[in-house]
Amino acid sequence: MPRDGKESLLQSLARSQNRDGGWGYTGGSSWTEPTAYALLAQSVEGDAGESFKRGLRWLWGLERPDGGWAPYPSVVQSTSVTALAVLLLADSAGTAYPGKSVAWLLQQTGQESTLVFRIRRWLLGGKSDYEEQPDGWTWYPGTAAWVIPTSLSVLALQKVYRRQPSSDIKKRVESGQAFLLSRTCRDGGWNHGASHALGYQTVSYPETTGIALLALHGVQSPKIAPALATAERHFETCRSPEGISWLRMGLAAHGRPAPPAQMPAPLRSVPEVALAALADAAANGKNAFLE
Repeated sequence: MPRDGKESLLQSLARSQNRDGGWGYTGGSSWTEPTAYALLAQSVEGDAGESFKRGLRWLWGLERPDGGWAPYPSVVQSTSVTALAVLLLADSAGTAYPGKSVAWLLQQTGQESTLVFRIRRWLLGGKSDYEEQPDGWTWYPGTAAWVIPTSLSVLALQKVYRRQPSSDIKKRVESGQAFLLSRTCRDGGWNHGASHALGYQTVSYPETTGIALLALHGVQSPKIAPALATAERHFETCRSPEGISWLRMGLAAHGRPAPPAQMPAPLRSVPEVALAALADAAANGKNAFLE
């Protein structure tokens, strides 16, 4: 999306903003996810100008009565994008504190963690590889938990906890981190959620390994060292701009900064541009997810 080397990533984001204040993925209508990432990138660099203010107004317009956020204006249901909104709004000057949204996040859990689901599986004679499943977060309420929504929710609640400590938040963050540790793949990293499927062990992906490590910053576990080694291997071969950015942030969160990355391809979407800007800021000691 940046037109040339003279245009900064933040300038590119401001140029691609829609008239309504939001951002689309690659142009077109505004969606919550690209808007939240664009605003996070602007906020970490202290860019609270008119573009940022317009984006915040658009984002607040998508909050639903239950405190969650919808992914798109015409969608009624609150989803995992709520975590991105909380990440942004937990410390944005001049905005209302998202307390109701925090309560919504705390209530969410993967279907496989519920007592009803476990009893039903037992009655049907089913087995699970995760019998004592810690609570993760879902993409959509009432479904299974996955690595990316769990990681984003952990990061959002950690940011809230640093500003307003709460035993409920602490407990839920620890459960989410335990969920992530329970889902490591055989190579030490993470894929979208299953370390094995159909009788086979699965391998990890760059994006999910990077974001899981970011959510596990400060955690002491024997699984962290092999995960970091896997992340460094992924970084050497990754061809995905989003993967490179998440790996840079995940490694930096554990004191293992990756070298500056030359993106293998043009940045074609708003999330790719925003995450590249966020990774650059993290390399300079300003991590929007951890501050």
